Amino acid sequence: MVRLPNIKKIGASLFASNIGSGHFVGLAGTAAAGGIVIGGFEWNALVMVVILGWIFVPIYVKAGVVTMPEYLRKRFGGDRIRIYLSVLSLLLYVFTKISADMFSGAIFIQQAMGINIYIAIVMLLSITALYTVTGGLAAVIYTDTLQTIIMLIGSFILMGFAFYEVGGYENFVAKYKVAIPSLVTYDNITVPEKCYLPRSDAFHLFRDPITGDMPWPGLIFGLTIIALWYWCTDQVIVQRCLSAKNMSHVKAGCIMCGYLKLLPMFLMVFPGMISRILYTEEIACVVPSKCKEYCGTEVGCTNIAYPKMVINLMPDGLRGLMLSVMLASLMSSLTSIFNSASTLFTMDIYTKFRKRASEKELMIAGRVFIIFLIGVSIAWVPILQSAQSGQLFDYMQSITSYLGPPIASVFFLGVFVKRVNEQGAFWGLIIGLLIGLSRMITEFAYGTGSCVKPSNCPKIICGVHYLYFAIILFATSCIIVLAVSFMTNPIADKHLYRLCWSLRNSTEEREDLDANDWVAEEVPEKEDDDNEEDLSFCKKAYNWFCGFENTKAPKLSEEEKKALEEKMTDTSETPLWRNVVNINGIILLAVAVFCHGYFA
Repeated sequence: MVRLPNIKKIGASLFASNIGSGHFVGLAGTAAAGGIVIGGFEWNALVMVVILGWIFVPIYVKAGVVTMPEYLRKRFGGDRIRIYLSVLSLLLYVFTKISADMFSGAIFIQQAMGINIYIAIVMLLSITALYTVTGGLAAVIYTDTLQTIIMLIGSFILMGFAFYEVGGYENFVAKYKVAIPSLVTYDNITVPEKCYLPRSDAFHLFRDPITGDMPWPGLIFGLTIIALWYWCTDQVIVQRCLSAKNMSHVKAGCIMCGYLKLLPMFLMVFPGMISRILYTEEIACVVPSKCKEYCGTEVGCTNIAYPKMVINLMPDGLRGLMLSVMLASLMSSLTSIFNSASTLFTMDIYTKFRKRASEKELMIAGRVFIIFLIGVSIAWVPILQSAQSGQLFDYMQSITSYLGPPIASVFFLGVFVKRVNEQGAFWGLIIGLLIGLSRMITEFAYGTGSCVKPSNCPKIICGVHYLYFAIILFATSCIIVLAVSFMTNPIADKHLYRLCWSLRNSTEEREDLDANDWVAEEVPEKEDDDNEEDLSFCKKAYNWFCGFENTKAPKLSEEEKKALEEKMTDTSETPLWRNVVNINGIILLAVAVFCHGYFA
């Protein structure tokens, strides 16, 4: 039977793990600059969560995996793909998640309290790290649910204030079109009109494929490739689904998350555009010296659109509530990333060097690694501050477009094409990574520039929109994977049972690739001198703080191990709830089509 609290927990946790302060700052900021098209990034998720819950999670559950690199190891064998994916995932956490969340949260605190941005970062990280270290994934999931409620309540209140201030939706549309800054010249230079005039297609999702700032083919196909990587192969998201009680819970949680993803258009995108109406001179500034004065960076101040409205528009009590919203979303996102990064590092990298590491050693190693990630992410903040014309959300999506498509191609082909083998997957990943890095490094070397001061990066490299680049990179990676796979030996079916779509319902026993190389080395038992009754108070407090257990896990018999494995890999559903979630999945897809069509 499906229990509603479990569905709410999974759905709210998926949504809260995805929606961080980067969305509040980034979505609203890009919307202030370019209109509603950025909301299409959120509505694309309505389709992707269905693909996640109905296609990918059942495969992962049947495979009996805990991490995504572990799935690739079982699917292809060998170590190199598993380690490659773990390292790249950790790099993506630094470039697109931890640093972006820290920066966006610090912007809000800086605007609200007037403190130095790096002091704000350290303060927020200290609080977040504290309950990341003392808690685990279960604690994060439960706090996610509460934080989601806080975020939604505060955002709805702010949206109401914003629309009241501009006089309703019709006035909002009319006023946005004339939200033009008065200062458009400096040092005898007149800024081009395209840099400060609101776009004529600001209220359209689908824009010109050549001249549009977000071309519609890229929004449909390029974005779906990025979303495939994020929603269906990312450890943070998939880990939530794998913690569900059964497949009906997974699907219902995905559906709930999909409906929640309808909200950012109204709670973040529209308020960001209204902020440009209310504070035009600051949000739409184009003169570098003035922008530096308003927000601390010369490339633009759209990132302060949401914080500015919270500070100036809301009364004191509600302003405090919104501060809580930003803190909650920041900590929700960061704790999810910290726990998932720790899992990837300890299970997929650290154990390669310390195969006989104890549980306590793995726990300490994971938490030390979190501190290292934080330090690297703080060092990256100044770089992202001026990237993509100062628009945080565009920066995040562009990095994903350069590094994510090769991973998406390998997972996609690994699930649907059983002929794909380890050699093809590896070289597809490596060559795809080199192509993506060449674009990313070149772009950062020349600087992304701004509308007022464009970059000198060659058009043949940087002139291709990042969503188009994602399509090209995905197609190239797929071609390489398939070509190399068909030129080399296939993997026998006995190694692929329940690992790919065509063999998902096989009941035959699977023989894992390289099974002999991955036999767990059992650490010999030794007497533990630290018996519970002999521990000092300080030792007990230390163990409690770090989550160490003095009790030993019970040993399972072979029959018990087999029964536990069967339970963990069970994807069966009761007919009633299977039909209920399937119907709701179809309704969710219909809602996605309607929303895109209505605002097209």
